Amino acid sequence: MLTWVIYDISDDKQRTKAAKCCLRSGLYRVQKSVFLGDLNSNQVDQLALQLEQQLDPHVDRIFVFPMCKTDFHQARLLGQAFDEKLVTDELNTLLM
Repeated sequence: MLTWVIYDISDDKQRTKAAKCCLRSGLYRVQKSVFLGDLNSNQVDQLALQLEQQLDPHVDRIFVFPMCKTDFHQARLLGQAFDEKLVTDELNTLLM
């Protein structure tokens, strides 16, 4: 299933670690703190556990949104919805 990870982590070091967790899981960076990719439910659970270790629960936020492809294709992307320098060709294929 397609999975979005969106975070707002205040500490630079922890934010970098969270990004690396997302990339290692096979997600693609869509914007600086937004990742998207195709993960199964076990991978989503594992990633959520890894990301939870990177946040300060009193100030940070991490959102993990699984989404079926049908719903994803119904999403409306307006303006410069994605940072084109960060979006890969493989992710572009999912978006089109």
